[in-house]
Amino acid sequence: MSITKTREEIELIRESALLVSKTLGMIAGEIKEGVTTLHLDKLAEDFIRSNGGIPGFLGLYDFPNTLCISPNNQVVHGIPNNDPIRDGDVISIDCGVLKNGYYGDHAYTFGIGNISEDITELLNTTKESLYEGIRKFKVGSRVGDVGFAIQDYCEKRGYGVVRELVGHGLGKSMHEKPEMPNYGKRGKGKKFLEGMVVAIEPMINQGTHKITHHKDGWTITTRDNKPSAHFEHNIAIVDGKPELLSTFSYIYEALGIHSEEENEFKKV
Repeated sequence: MSITKTREEIELIRESALLVSKTLGMIAGEIKEGVTTLHLDKLAEDFIRSNGGIPGFLGLYDFPNTLCISPNNQVVHGIPNNDPIRDGDVISIDCGVLKNGYYGDHAYTFGIGNISEDITELLNTTKESLYEGIRKFKVGSRVGDVGFAIQDYCEKRGYGVVRELVGHGLGKSMHEKPEMPNYGKRGKGKKFLEGMVVAIEPMINQGTHKITHHKDGWTITTRDNKPSAHFEHNIAIVDGKPELLSTFSYIYEALGIHSEEENEFKKV
């Protein structure tokens, strides 16, 4: 599998990524106290299929659902269920789509109702660290530059950076090379090339970086049971610079949020 993509391939990945973006935007308007995560999962599957895509996670490595929905102390890979969402929950939703032979895959963490100031700070820091990492994804930089930027930003603010779970390349397969850790040393690791496409996805814990794997083979929680946040974008290197293929704009539209955070990474 080629680690770099043509402009035509990048546009196909963008189409898949934008269907994920639209799915998360649709979910943003439905996620609220009393709704079950299994209901959200069904909505997402129907939306993806009705827009010409295939749920990218459903059946992948035998995962049973369309969405990974991870509340509170769950880091990633949470399995949707019939438990109702509660006021004050923090919920990471990760979604994947296969369309025209290429994958899109990104995530957003939602605060439900009245969340505390410390949870708000966790969410903001995690999302801001994502953009710190994206800025380093350019020709001539290395994997360690991205990881260091994320790690440094979060650890300076007292948060734990998960080590065992990483971002990845993206294309005809959901997980391609290179692996994209959220920690690292500047100047180390694979050098970035024109046409590379990756998913950068900081997974940041309020407390320790250590995690626990559960017996269901999927659920992962923080070792100290404190909350975790997860934000993910798909990015290509175009003309030497990072260009977003995914967007949170559909989420922000649903939630009535004005944001210019993506402007520097938009297609020219």
